Amino acid sequence: MADRVDSLFEKIWRSHVVTELGDGVALIAIDRVMLHERTGGVALKAVAEAGRTVAHPQQVFAVMDHIVDTLPGRSDDTLMPTGKAFITETRAAAQAAGITLFDLGDPRQGICHVVSPEQGIVLPGVTLVCPDSHTGTQGAFGALAWGIGSSEAEHALVTGTLRVRRPKTMRIMVEGGLAPGVSAKDLALHIVARIGSDGAQGYVVEFAGEGIAALDIEQRQTLCNMATEMSAFGAVIAPDEVTFAALEGRPFAPAGPAWDRAVKVWRELASDSDARFDREIAVNAAEVAPMISWGTSPQQAVPVTAVVPHFAGGEARGTAANHARSLSYMGLEEGMPLAGLPIDAAFIGSCTNSRLSDLRRAAAIVKGRKVAPGVRAICVPGSGAVKRAAEEEGIAATLIEAGFEWREPGCSMCFFAGGESFGLRERVVSTTNRNFESRQGPETRTHIASPELVALSAIVGCIIDPREGASL
Repeated sequence: MADRVDSLFEKIWRSHVVTELGDGVALIAIDRVMLHERTGGVALKAVAEAGRTVAHPQQVFAVMDHIVDTLPGRSDDTLMPTGKAFITETRAAAQAAGITLFDLGDPRQGICHVVSPEQGIVLPGVTLVCPDSHTGTQGAFGALAWGIGSSEAEHALVTGTLRVRRPKTMRIMVEGGLAPGVSAKDLALHIVARIGSDGAQGYVVEFAGEGIAALDIEQRQTLCNMATEMSAFGAVIAPDEVTFAALEGRPFAPAGPAWDRAVKVWRELASDSDARFDREIAVNAAEVAPMISWGTSPQQAVPVTAVVPHFAGGEARGTAANHARSLSYMGLEEGMPLAGLPIDAAFIGSCTNSRLSDLRRAAAIVKGRKVAPGVRAICVPGSGAVKRAAEEEGIAATLIEAGFEWREPGCSMCFFAGGESFGLRERVVSTTNRNFESRQGPETRTHIASPELVALSAIVGCIIDPREGASL
């Protein structure tokens, strides 16, 4: 229909509907399936044991990222008890199914949401699923990407389709530009703190506005990654010249005349000017400050210059009981300043902030400085490609000279599925996306923030505003 008015999400959704099933549910064609060794091997084995086959093996990709440890010289013998079985069984199942596997030792290996864009697996307008809650990261490329369970993965593998209830639509308009020293991670935490950890539940979020157009492709991925912490079905950003430049020449992207034809189609992937959304939110980028979480949910975040807040009811505040529990767990009191709080460790990595630009910004802060005594600092690149580029640029050498441990690619201590963790009640500043209880170790107290804040905090030994770096 020429006069139809659609959002970006609706254009992708409509083009992938195989059939309407009624009551807001449709059978949706799935273009790409990503798997990892924590759940992918399980799904592939279940498919084989049921006597079925993968319908489109060329559209399925598996990585080793969750269970593997990231220590130099690693092997299948991961630190996680029984972890080796996850690795070896996924490898065998992937080979038997004839799908592409980015295995240990493969220079392309890394975190699924980092590897997929690097390889040109995710493309504008495609549907992509993965048994991982942060799959929406890849919506930064104008794709409809979302996390699924293992049983859904089996269905997608065998049929190339999924039964999906149509989500509602939300547009978050970001006007103006971020101030110096403020990043997409800060913008994400600002939004989560404002609308709450369930503020986007049941919605696909479209990030739009001049503030989004000004972000590079890696910062866009960080923002879409954190939409999961608003409980969004997924997140999308309309593809533009930044997107096309990031994908051109990638191994699985179109090439030659096919590339030109694809870009012509991709340029139409944008919300119509008068498209309607079920909910709209406006954000002034100039009001965003460097943020840090203080509690045990990403919504419990404030500017780093603020104090631990007193409980106040209303949207995005949770309950008084949860507020009190978070304070107790984190060893904090209302009214305490966050800046100056001593830390035990600093972690840079995860599918949120382990890309080259993240590491580049962290290295610029620590260059010529040393990690504070008593602080353990770790940096885990998101992929083999990121690791090699960081080593070639001297980023790795800068971090190592400052006192950071330099690791192999993987999820690492975003959560300790790899068998490694921080210590009992240690206070950690981290670029990860979640600060849940015991996520990074036994009763470990995690404060999530940007790479800049984490890097400078490692140097001074306490939480600090990254904008103070130049004056130290």
